[in-house]
Amino acid sequence: MDEHEGNGSDGDPGRGPVKSAERTVRILQALAQPPYVLSVAQLQERTGYPRSSLHALLRTLVDLHWIEPPAGPTGGYGIGSQALLTGTAYLDRDPALPFALAAVEAVRDETRCTTHVARLEPAGAGGPGNVVYLATREAPDAHRTHSRVGRFLPAYATALGKALLAERSRAELDALLPGAELPPLTPDTVPDRAALDAELDEVRRRGWAVERGQNLPGTVCVGVRVEYRIPATDALSCSLPADLATDAEVERVAGVLVRAADRLARDLRAAGVR
Repeated sequence: MDEHEGNGSDGDPGRGPVKSAERTVRILQALAQPPYVLSVAQLQERTGYPRSSLHALLRTLVDLHWIEPPAGPTGGYGIGSQALLTGTAYLDRDPALPFALAAVEAVRDETRCTTHVARLEPAGAGGPGNVVYLATREAPDAHRTHSRVGRFLPAYATALGKALLAERSRAELDALLPGAELPPLTPDTVPDRAALDAELDEVRRRGWAVERGQNLPGTVCVGVRVEYRIPATDALSCSLPADLATDAEVERVAGVLVRAADRLARDLRAAGVR
């Protein structure tokens, strides 16, 4: 059997990953992370694939427009237009997103904060315990140069994620967050499961989550889950500069988010979206 077409360890050809398909996905996942452009040597280092197999997969992905070839002798491969088209289809088919967009815009207008909606991904989807951003509306005075839409961030380092993790059982948290240590995004990222569990207890008591500089220094985020599914998969959040995030302002923003999440959940249930 060709090395690209190997199956799972149980020997059943109908079960387990197909190596060529798995390797293709891993290449795309590598290119979807910073710095977004990688040479063959860098891709081989990240994936561990044999160089001959890697070259064959890269040629196929270039031919199908999933990735773009190096622009010059010192350039690297990057994500192509077909990946954008496929990612957009995920958003276009989501029946909850039009309702969520209206809620995000209303919250942004009332709070004047950058507002997001994100979804908790299953274990193994883009990494353990990640949230993927589905929509963002920037604050009127925001100066961001890129959107978070389509990006994954660890749930433990975001207010969105903490709001959703707080509803999970111990067994569900263990599946989403294997291991006691949590890789840091910043010096303020919650360091381990014990510290995270303490934060989640506070989220359950208070009804909303907050994180200060845990995924982006100088930024405070407040998050609330949207309870139209059991357990909840989606959450709303607002981000604001740390120097403006007084206790009173955080409480005000949290109140707006709680009301918006409740309205959004009612609208989604009434529309039959599950």
